[in-house]
Amino acid sequence: MEKIPLRILGQAKSESTPEHFIIILEDVGATRRLPIVIGPYEAQAIAIGLEGLNVGRPMTHDLLKNTIAAFHGALQEVVIDRIEDGIFHAKLECVDAGQERFTIDARSSDALAMAVRFDCPIFTFQHVMDEASLPAEDTDIEYVDDEEQEPRQEQPTKPLQEYSVPELKAFLEKALAREDYESAARLRDEIAQR
Repeated sequence: MEKIPLRILGQAKSESTPEHFIIILEDVGATRRLPIVIGPYEAQAIAIGLEGLNVGRPMTHDLLKNTIAAFHGALQEVVIDRIEDGIFHAKLECVDAGQERFTIDARSSDALAMAVRFDCPIFTFQHVMDEASLPAEDTDIEYVDDEEQEPRQEQPTKPLQEYSVPELKAFLEKALAREDYESAARLRDEIAQR
């Protein structure tokens, strides 16, 4: 399977669950974005790694990096390889001192925290992008106008099941424009179910 390179675009606080964050990955062509919901500690670990901050004592991901380095190993790449029951799964592709390759199963948030510390590439597969990615904000999303439709509002005010697919696509477009990836993910999932 061909791997799709990703980069970390940024993090945002979740609007519906304030204790969570969303990390946004983008394909290198900047056409699709992959939002992944993560916890506050994982968000902090990724942010510290991205900023290269020295926090005094090693955090768990720093400890793991130092351990791998002490044994003359390296993390070569991170692969977000699948989604099961709405949860992203990842693999750490490593090499040991003798350049033997080995794989470690990981949560996607931990894998990303390690990727920023090792400055290694991040990949996924087409089936993951097909299932969970959203168009980048500059990607046109087509929807059908219904002349009898009421003026469009910014966000749904009733259950999503009560809206037509064109209305949902209009909401999706607006959510992407305001970079509300959590709402966009819910809208994407509702559209996909139809």
